[in-house]
Amino acid sequence: DAKDFVRKIKEKRREGKLPIQLNVRFDEGFNIINVSTEAGRALRPLIILEDGSPKLTNEHLIQIEQNELIWEDLLQKGIIEYLDAAEEENALVALYKEEITPKHTHLEIDDVDLFGVVTSLVPYGNHDQSSRLNRGSKTQKQSLGLYAANYLCKLDTDVSILQYPQKPIVRSFVYNTLETYPAGQNLIVAIMTYEGYNMEDALVFNKGSVDRGIGRSFYFRPYNAVEMNYAGGLKDEISIPDKDTTGYKTEESYKFLEDDGIVYPEAELGEAEVLIGKTSPPKFLSEAREISVKTKKESSVSLRQEETGIVDSVFVTEDSQGNKIVQVKTRDQRIPELGDKFATAHGQKGVLGLVVPEEDIPFTSRGIKPDVIFNPHGLPSRMTVGYLLELLAGKVGALKGEVIDGTAFSGVSKKDLEKEMNELGFRYDGKETMYNGVTGKRIETKIFVGNLYYLKLKYMVGNRIHGRASGKVALLTRQPIEGRARGGALRLGEMEQQALVAHGASLLLKERYDSDKVVLPICTKCGNIAVEDTIRNKISCRICGSEEVENVEVSYAFKLLLEELQGLHIHTNFELKNKY
Repeated sequence: DAKDFVRKIKEKRREGKLPIQLNVRFDEGFNIINVSTEAGRALRPLIILEDGSPKLTNEHLIQIEQNELIWEDLLQKGIIEYLDAAEEENALVALYKEEITPKHTHLEIDDVDLFGVVTSLVPYGNHDQSSRLNRGSKTQKQSLGLYAANYLCKLDTDVSILQYPQKPIVRSFVYNTLETYPAGQNLIVAIMTYEGYNMEDALVFNKGSVDRGIGRSFYFRPYNAVEMNYAGGLKDEISIPDKDTTGYKTEESYKFLEDDGIVYPEAELGEAEVLIGKTSPPKFLSEAREISVKTKKESSVSLRQEETGIVDSVFVTEDSQGNKIVQVKTRDQRIPELGDKFATAHGQKGVLGLVVPEEDIPFTSRGIKPDVIFNPHGLPSRMTVGYLLELLAGKVGALKGEVIDGTAFSGVSKKDLEKEMNELGFRYDGKETMYNGVTGKRIETKIFVGNLYYLKLKYMVGNRIHGRASGKVALLTRQPIEGRARGGALRLGEMEQQALVAHGASLLLKERYDSDKVVLPICTKCGNIAVEDTIRNKISCRICGSEEVENVEVSYAFKLLLEELQGLHIHTNFELKNKY
């Protein structure tokens, strides 16, 4: 009997005769019993139910509080067991004691078990919509803080460190358990509009707060160069390149290099300035094996485009083959500016829309000025009530000087928070009378003000902003290349073209879409592409011999197409009409 066999295995496991991490599942559809002991399965603990009542009694809880029982004891006594995803298929788990029926087999240890690690950090997460919680968990992973304690000697790409990270005032007990590095700051938030500058999720910041250090971070970027050894006794050389080197930049570019060809620490560099001077031997030696001609190629490492930085540290080591390695780390201070992204744990993300001088910020009757002004329209449709509760709890915590438990399902209740607000001499609902910072008039509506844990996210305008005039083009099509890192251009595509056509901006159209303009001589008699004969100084058609040729402007990509068609033995000719 399969069910009886499975039951006996489970009993033996609970008695400790079989390993705790063994799981068994009976699949009725296929009539198969799976017993799994392999590594890599996520197991989770649940309280065992016996005859409709949990094995974990109040006596056990008292013993745990008095440190007479520990977790291992509960496992040995068969009060708690670990299930994996497969065995959970055979289990029916109750979330609350009240909903237990004779069919249930297990009870959740705590309601927070519903959430994953990151989601369980969200204060009052049970008051938020599920899709918002998913977004909030995603923004928590992108927040800036102390990502590692040894960041000074780590060479990681694209990392930032927040300058004054704080732990949240309102936090889940999971936060304390994990002892995570802090990754945000407790800010005073007022929920109101401000001259329309916080429409569509934008945030208005107080310049005074920014000057006092809110949301400041350092951006680090590593650069490295290797002195390679090549065949034939040739090698790279890390030094200041000589002026006769092929591809020598201007003398100005190398001004920060010391005698060894490496930049010195704390040098303030602008874009395209050299960090590590390096010359390489020529890639291809000529047929006559002229090694005597020692032409060297410039291959220095310079600061990336559209970036500035201060040299933070310089490391000189060598790899396993004995090649010299130079690694330079630059840092750049990032002060919050328009377009930087901030978010809360509730999925309320937004960009900075305005930084207001401190004297123009609305203030409360007690003289408190908010750091952030958040738009009320971001709340009703999103139903992030947890945001409002955290705001209220943060206010209570800041006034009492205590950390508030905001764990989902079991945090301090709204009623208790309101009672404490009253006891502290404030309105129970957290609203306050505010005054216009510009006119000094009282604002008729009461404004909801409190403390909230805001996160600065890694997406900063400084890393995204891009534009260019003329620059590099692709070899094949002669059109500008793409991408910020390569110094590419911004493409005006087909849709933008149609927008210009709709405006009737014909000259602008002509100007914008000639990035790969080329002039083709075309024979007016037979419509073939003519050939320019520079020796005889004449242009003639090779097919009909005529010298009646007109110059026509076409795109280089089109000319390329014609030549590729010729490669397929498809001959094309043009029908010219009078332009006027």
